[in-house]
Amino acid sequence: MEIEHLIKNEGKVSKFQKFMGVVSLIIFADLLTKHLAVKFFAFKTVTIIPNFFDLTLVWNRGAAFGFLASAPEFVRKAVLIGASAIAAIAVIIYVYKNSQKLSTVEFYSLALIAGGAIGNLYDRFFIGAVRDFLDFYIGGYHWPAFNLADSAISIGILGFVINEIFFKKRKSAE
Repeated sequence: MEIEHLIKNEGKVSKFQKFMGVVSLIIFADLLTKHLAVKFFAFKTVTIIPNFFDLTLVWNRGAAFGFLASAPEFVRKAVLIGASAIAAIAVIIYVYKNSQKLSTVEFYSLALIAGGAIGNLYDRFFIGAVRDFLDFYIGGYHWPAFNLADSAISIGILGFVINEIFFKKRKSAE
């Protein structure tokens, strides 16, 4: 049965293959930009928009916004690597099993989240800290530095929220 399905769809790109393509693109872009940040911003900050946006290298040993940054290393690694890996794997399995049922927004939102999670997972597992370099601030108000993976995750979550609020078809309650 599986071979007949493969022969019938030969030459077609499955929805799951598209998903993995987007995930791979996010991972590649994230790791490339992090590599460039280490190479060019390790010992300097480059101001792009004065008093608003800089490129600067920050090593984030914690989770989002530095959460768990001061926890012992074994706790950080166990919690952050484990949670990231479980989240990424769960999303990929969910999409693999349900890709035909997902709306386009849900599909691409999940791809962004999975790609971002894996990009940051790479840093946590192989480097021990996430390389952040996008630094926004206004006067004394400063947003924690972030990277492309964080952006992909945030955009994916925002896509889900917008879809849920404005575009999801609801069954009428009768």
